[in-house]
Amino acid sequence: MKRLMFRALLAALLAMLLAAVLAWAAWSRYQAFLAEPLAIPPEGLVFDLAPGSNGANIVERLSALGLTRADWQWKLLMRLEPRVYRAGEYRIEAEARPRDLLELLASGRVIQYRLTLVEGWAFRQLAEALAADSVLAHRFDLLDSSQWPLLAAELGVEHSEGWFLPETYQFVRGDSDLDLLRRAHRAMREALAEAWASRSPDSPLESPYQLLVLASIIEKETAVEEERGQIAGVFARRLQKGMRLQTDPTVIYGLGETFDGDIRRRDLEADTPYNTYTRHGLPPTPIAMPGRASLQAAARPADGEALYFVADGSGGHTFSTTLAEHQAAVKRLLERQ
Repeated sequence: MKRLMFRALLAALLAMLLAAVLAWAAWSRYQAFLAEPLAIPPEGLVFDLAPGSNGANIVERLSALGLTRADWQWKLLMRLEPRVYRAGEYRIEAEARPRDLLELLASGRVIQYRLTLVEGWAFRQLAEALAADSVLAHRFDLLDSSQWPLLAAELGVEHSEGWFLPETYQFVRGDSDLDLLRRAHRAMREALAEAWASRSPDSPLESPYQLLVLASIIEKETAVEEERGQIAGVFARRLQKGMRLQTDPTVIYGLGETFDGDIRRRDLEADTPYNTYTRHGLPPTPIAMPGRASLQAAARPADGEALYFVADGSGGHTFSTTLAEHQAAVKRLLERQ
């Protein structure tokens, strides 16, 4: 009887020892699995995780891509460390390990793309940039100008020109052109409201929209930061005195696609709603996207008496108080050319 009990105890001990050895071996394999990098190419890999994906879906995808084997270690890792995975496009770096990958897919740190809206762009240039972006989804065919009123209606404005703040915007795959434009439009409304609230007490502008229109002209007239306020001052004084603005960029905008790069006297005399040589006041819409500096310049023009300005041939402008001074500055510019 004692011999039988001894044999049973020995068998139990041997079974326990074997189980411990097997458990140790399995745990060692599991630890090696955690430490072993996935077969990610040296340049990394873009992994698109579909909505509703679970751990099994992820491992199946990784296995199909040849990055790992769908072994039991994955199931153990996901049972020991449960996560909720967030859909999106992820960049997996070389040398990523299983835990690194799952942490990334649960983090929501999806790939961010960028699009820069440039100060002074007309809406057509913005439309071309959006259409050329292969990541954005396209809700509108913005290369077709007949779609622009549909976009304007979507945003609650009468005209799409000028209503988007020039900045660099980030987006992710799945975002649309409308998503990005809504953000840029909201940013412009906020910047415009801020500029309008800070306007000079004697401003000749009657509404935030007029400020947007004037800022767009300032944006097209100069890229020299310190000149914006001076140019705004010239336009503000002209508006106050009932003088025409006589600014070439509005004429060019009114000519549209017929403008060939050279502005001629006949262009200045051809009446359009945007010809500020033939019409008083501001044009009916902005002519470009103004940046924050131009919005602030339009709101708070620099003090002074200048009523004229002309290019000085070196990137800046010469400002004049009288017509005679202005004509002399124009003559000097022509002599340099």
